[in-house]
Amino acid sequence: MKNLKEQWKNIKGYEGLYEISNHGRLKSHHTRSAGRILKPIYGKYYQKIILSLNGKQSTYNSHVLVWDHFTDDDRTGYHVDHIDEDKHNNRIDNLQLLTHRENLSKGRHKFNKSSKYVGVKAYKGIKKTTWSAQIQLDGKTIYLGTFHSEFEAHLRYQKSLLNFLIKK
Repeated sequence: MKNLKEQWKNIKGYEGLYEISNHGRLKSHHTRSAGRILKPIYGKYYQKIILSLNGKQSTYNSHVLVWDHFTDDDRTGYHVDHIDEDKHNNRIDNLQLLTHRENLSKGRHKFNKSSKYVGVKAYKGIKKTTWSAQIQLDGKTIYLGTFHSEFEAHLRYQKSLLNFLIKK
């Protein structure tokens, strides 16, 4: 990650006024601040960039601008995710596309570390650990059963998800 050479591109719709780098930095070319690197604004979750054109200000998430300017991948239906989970690290080599389900599941692992798999939970009994699986489909939680191994529970979750996606 550290050897990524910084590159700059004009921001679409703001050509000649602003540039974004593949490191997530913003450069202004307005007359009073020409060539100056601007400080980002820290929102509740993400770094924000405010761009001004003809007296109108618009706010953008820094990581989304970086993604849109330094990849050809269409992000329609996907979320731009920070691989290292550092919301201030907006370098292009730290960004990836995830589905909404993957993005939500990634965040849940921070809170429920009983399993490495989405939808699987450990129950520690007196003599052994059992595993349960459940899935949320169309806003409803469906219990999939109890299993002897974490991997069995994971397979059941994956099968249910696949069946749901095929039916849609």
